[in-house]
Amino acid sequence: MTAMNSSYYAPTAYRSDQIPKQPPSAERSWIRRFAKVRLPWGMTQEVATDNLMTGRKPGTLRRQELLLKEREEKRVLGTYVPAPYEHVDFHHREDHVHIRFALWSKRSHFWIYLTGGGRFLFFLMSLLLTLVYLTELVDSQDPWLTLVASYLSMIYVLVVTPLACWLMGHLVIRYFPHLWVKPSRGPIWEINRRTGLVTLFDYDNNGEYKKNGTIGELTAPFYEFDAYIATTPDRQGLPMNVLYIAHRYRDIVINFGALVPPGAGELCCALWDFLQNYMDTRRPLPDLPRYEEFRNLDPVTARYDREVGRNPRLWIDMDDETFEGALYHMRGQIDQIDTFRRPNLMARYVEYGQGH
Repeated sequence: MTAMNSSYYAPTAYRSDQIPKQPPSAERSWIRRFAKVRLPWGMTQEVATDNLMTGRKPGTLRRQELLLKEREEKRVLGTYVPAPYEHVDFHHREDHVHIRFALWSKRSHFWIYLTGGGRFLFFLMSLLLTLVYLTELVDSQDPWLTLVASYLSMIYVLVVTPLACWLMGHLVIRYFPHLWVKPSRGPIWEINRRTGLVTLFDYDNNGEYKKNGTIGELTAPFYEFDAYIATTPDRQGLPMNVLYIAHRYRDIVINFGALVPPGAGELCCALWDFLQNYMDTRRPLPDLPRYEEFRNLDPVTARYDREVGRNPRLWIDMDDETFEGALYHMRGQIDQIDTFRRPNLMARYVEYGQGH
């Protein structure tokens, strides 16, 4: 690591070629409670799941660039008016330094669920009642208006009520942001490329600050965690897989279902490769649209891009057809990912105990 890199990255920063020897691992109580498979460290592929690729598409990057340009022009002219809540800290970060995850507040979730749930139930109940009505109309001798009248009470409860919830939630979200936009108490977890540390923010059981008004932090080096796929059945009995990372020596467990929703095991494997690549300061940041604006700010990435002559506007100037081709290629790589055929390179530095 060059002098510049050494001054930028903390001594604890993770490098895949400089992992220290560690104590033997111990069986953790969390691991015993789930159907789980531990994933190997190392030999990663350059993969990323759809939501990591499409979270900020090239078109989104172009619109953001235009908005930033217009904002700067207005500031020069003295006509810029900050957008509502522009300076509010919602605790979520995703850049060249860290990925920090935070939820919306309970108030925000209420209005979001009221809107989405009302919309879903309105269409579902409308469809079901229509099918039931048409089926009964075929077999009934009553006039169709009489039959409709018999359905009025059900229509009010099953259709009108969800419609009212949908419309009320939509109006609040669209026109009254002060009623629903509220940041949560703080972040849930963070992985930090610059420091090489993983942090789980520790609240009390109600998700509030601790009694002294602070947020506790459970922090450990990235290389002290192992990744697990936990499998649980959905309502139809199909296996749903979620990626967790668990500390070998303390009860620090992070659920990454917020980054990749429960699904196929290959997606969890791809996410584990992505996390290792992101944290590894021996290599550049993953080459994804969401990180393009930050690549020149990370020393290892900036040096790599200069050496290979990477176009600094690779993603932002990419047309939609080319981007869809990149997505298709990435999906093919994930379908053929070889995670379970790899040796666990962390076993060179850790003696794994029973249950690990």
